[in-house]
Amino acid sequence: QVQLVESGGGLVQAGDSLRLSCAASGRTFSMYSMAWFRQAPGKEREFVAAIRWSTATTYYADSVKGRFTISRDHAKNTVSLQMSSLKPEDTAVYYCAASRTVVSSSATNYDSWGQGTQVTVSS
Repeated sequence: QVQLVESGGGLVQAGDSLRLSCAASGRTFSMYSMAWFRQAPGKEREFVAAIRWSTATTYYADSVKGRFTISRDHAKNTVSLQMSSLKPEDTAVYYCAASRTVVSSSATNYDSWGQGTQVTVSS
């Protein structure tokens, strides 16, 4: 099992930037991909971005493409999400996730989850 711990959330204004980090520990050698999802109050959890661990190939939801950047540090077993030009609709709890088998936009394909970090964007 992989343990994930997110950090970096907070309260920012529209147009600001924020960087989230996720530290992985445990059976990190088994990770095939890592991803960020988010969940706003009253809404379903939605895919934000993913990265294939071995090649650093990245994937994004259309809603964040061009504004968010996912990256990974293989040596430190961390994945980051650099968020720019933030909008109030980006407000959500952001979750880090890891999969042993696929890169996917579906939450059901991810085996390990962090506890989440709150991002609030004021207008």
